[in-house]
This record gives sequence, C-alpha cells and structure tokens, in this order.
Amino acid sequence: MITDDELHRLAVFLGSCAMMMIVLYHFLEVNQKEDDEEVDVKNNNSNSKQQQSTGASSAGGLSLIIIVG
Repeated sequence: MITDDELHRLAVFLGSCAMMMIVLYHFLEVNQKEDDEEVDVKNNNSNSKQQQSTGASSAGGLSLIIIVG
C-alpha cells in the first residue's frame, strides 16, 4: 500500500513534470519558424495575379451580392 508521504512525493513529481512540459511546449510554439505566413503570402500574390488577368474584381462581386441580397 502506498503511504501518504509517497503519494505526496509522486504528486509533486508528476506536477513538476507537467509544468516543465507546458513551459517547453510554449517555448517551442513561440520560437517555431513561421512557414504558414510565407505560404499565405504566396497564395495571396497568386490569387491577386489571377484576378487581374481575368479582369475579375472583388468590389464588383461585392456589389453584386449586395444588389441580389
């Protein structure tokens, strides 16, 4: 059977491990490379080029939605 002292030491140890893992997770999350932003910038540039080449504009589409709606 586990004693109160052993249970206390186990709880302190597991709690300390959990806190260290939380701090490590946040450290890695903050310091990761921002690859998502580069992909979004590339997608936005390609979308704007496609709209310019086809002659479509977002303002015209917006006014159409307002007229129909």
